[in-house]
Amino acid sequence: MEKIVKNFAKGLVVLIILAPLGLLAVGETFGEWSNEEIHEKLGFVPQGLERLSSLWGAPLADYAFPNDESQTGAITAYILSGILGVAICGGLLYYVGKKIAKN
Repeated sequence: MEKIVKNFAKGLVVLIILAPLGLLAVGETFGEWSNEEIHEKLGFVPQGLERLSSLWGAPLADYAFPNDESQTGAITAYILSGILGVAICGGLLYYVGKKIAKN
């Protein structure tokens, strides 16, 4: 691997390890609002957002396993969400990069 790719991978690993610190944060997560929360903040929900909001449902909604309210389950789901996100995004970037390099 090239040096830049190795450094990028090391940085991602550090971020994955530090991600659980978000569990210690107080307050809400910026940008992860439901339509109801957006309506409370803005007084309305933008039409396009309202229309598209039913298009996608998070696999681990609220970073938690369904019907599991334990702290251990929350931490595990949070870390799993991060790993899945990195794996999916990294895989897509790798695939697109290979396609672009091929052409």
